[in-house]
Amino acid sequence: MDDQGEKRVGITGIGVRAPQGVGTDAFWQLLTAGRTATRTMTLIDPAPFRSRIAAEVDFDPPAEGLSPAQASTYDRATQLAIAATREALASSGLDPARLDPARIGVSIGTAVGCTTSLDREYERVSAGGSHWLVDHTVAVERLFDYFIPASIGRDVAWEAGAEGPVTVVSTGCTSGLDAVGYGADLIRSGRADVVLCGATDAPISPITVACFDAIKATSANNDDPAHASRPFDRNRDGFVLGEGAAVFVLEELSAAYRRQARVYAEILGFATRSNAYHMTGLKPDGREMAEAIGAAMRQARCTGGDLDYINAHGSGTRQNDRHETAAFKRSLGERAYEVPVSSIKSMIGHSLGAIGSLELAACALAIEHGVIPPTANYDEPDPECDLDYVPNVAREQRVDTVLSVGSGFGGFQSAAVLGRPTKAAAR
Repeated sequence: MDDQGEKRVGITGIGVRAPQGVGTDAFWQLLTAGRTATRTMTLIDPAPFRSRIAAEVDFDPPAEGLSPAQASTYDRATQLAIAATREALASSGLDPARLDPARIGVSIGTAVGCTTSLDREYERVSAGGSHWLVDHTVAVERLFDYFIPASIGRDVAWEAGAEGPVTVVSTGCTSGLDAVGYGADLIRSGRADVVLCGATDAPISPITVACFDAIKATSANNDDPAHASRPFDRNRDGFVLGEGAAVFVLEELSAAYRRQARVYAEILGFATRSNAYHMTGLKPDGREMAEAIGAAMRQARCTGGDLDYINAHGSGTRQNDRHETAAFKRSLGERAYEVPVSSIKSMIGHSLGAIGSLELAACALAIEHGVIPPTANYDEPDPECDLDYVPNVAREQRVDTVLSVGSGFGGFQSAAVLGRPTKAAAR
């Protein structure tokens, strides 16, 4: 679109439920302090597993205002999303009841949906897995909703009174970026005036932990959970599973400024690509991610010289860290050596589909506060990863433009560009 026809999209509300602490402020304090939230699993019995550590959310449904029915029937991922939605709406200052419900949209990402409840209910109907033919008479009433990830989007829509476009995006570990990209498109195209978008996942369940154990993707540093997630460090041995949710309120910028809203950041560009190559494999040259970065930057009308910070996928696997380091060099050239890069997965683990939205929340807050979160546990550089990874200590620096990237099983590669909002840009 040309400048006169394109609507600008601003983030006017942020809600976060992340490991340790409650809310966006606690999330930001953890990141800027460089603290880690990884610990021995408490949500499930860790004993049978190779990797027995995780980054868990200290979540109390009644304290979050969830009704007894919501607390007992909603999957944990849905509960996290509802809590984050409420915080996002409160921080935006919007009252959905005063808006046209047909102009409110929802776009929620998730990688594994209601896996926690599915895992629990399968154990119930199969007598602990001992029966091939399950007993449907003991199934909970909401079991069908657990099979359908769209139920999460529906429940967020009910919470917000949204009667416009409602969708759930499930593209593996890029779901959180992709859901926000789709939400921004709803605003730009005029299909919605307000969009609740973001992502949620609560994957700390036996089936998920066992799956990652099988391919040895997760860290087995069980004796030192606080230092187990080590993106870009020579001694890394895999990622640490996490959970959480982040939800944003998106509005068209000029409308946000007319109501004198606080605008955290502007969504300048988004792109996603697929490598059509391998379910989990990544080529070391980083070409596919570089293409997504280039497309997002073209939409944002920026160059490498404009970037002040890169929020990396930074999972802590050798394959991923090498792939995206190459992608930054391929897309930015020599500028890649000058732009600070960090991974917040070093502190809050990898919450699969939710992590992309949690990372975007960190990017928006970095712009607002002028602080770049560090890469925790970065002690011994890997010669194959030779960029500025902001080791261990947050860095105070003005941040105007941020690139955030994600890489997901299935070959998905996504990139988003956020910028400091200006009223001039909204006109």
